[in-house]
Amino acid sequence: MALTRPRGSVGSQTGGPGIRLHIAALPAGHVVVRRGLPVTSVTRTVVDLARASSFRAGVVAADSALRSKHVSKADLDSCLTTCAGWPGIQNARRVAAFADARSESVLESISRVAFDELGLPAPDLQAWVGTEDEIIGRADFLWRAYRTVGEADGAVKYADPARAMAQLERDARLRAAGFEVVHFTWHDITRMPDEVMARIKTAFRRGAAR
Repeated sequence: MALTRPRGSVGSQTGGPGIRLHIAALPAGHVVVRRGLPVTSVTRTVVDLARASSFRAGVVAADSALRSKHVSKADLDSCLTTCAGWPGIQNARRVAAFADARSESVLESISRVAFDELGLPAPDLQAWVGTEDEIIGRADFLWRAYRTVGEADGAVKYADPARAMAQLERDARLRAAGFEVVHFTWHDITRMPDEVMARIKTAFRRGAAR
């Protein structure tokens, strides 16, 4: 559990067992009441997580908050301005700039971070793909210049045989339309991202050649 105590307040300056205590300013707009308890707002919580955690964890939190419409980019920018000069604020600014409401899952968020770390160009998100005559489907990631589609596959995607068959049929139609399709899982992108990058770059070469 993480708790924030404003500077100058009376009480312990260290957390107890299982409690991580932060000492920081708590402007009125950064505190809301939930179930009778004062807590930091979603916006402030996202900024605090981005300041204190890894870039990937910060992006996951920010993407989720934006997707659920609990915060907006303007909210994050306002909070960042208020917290200017605080420890970790540069990382939080980077997270806010990178965050995107179109990331529909944790897997998609960490995949975007991995693409960035591996030096891949930023893909379009949730992009409709097809030909001039037919829209074939929506891609998790699309590198349009390379005619390459990336699909982040969670376990649920193939739990339903009918859904799995529809995915295979869609992939066949995309390839027939001249697109490369690269699928990867949570294990792939977290345990062997270099292999995923190699597969995507191979698809780039084939797609660009078309």
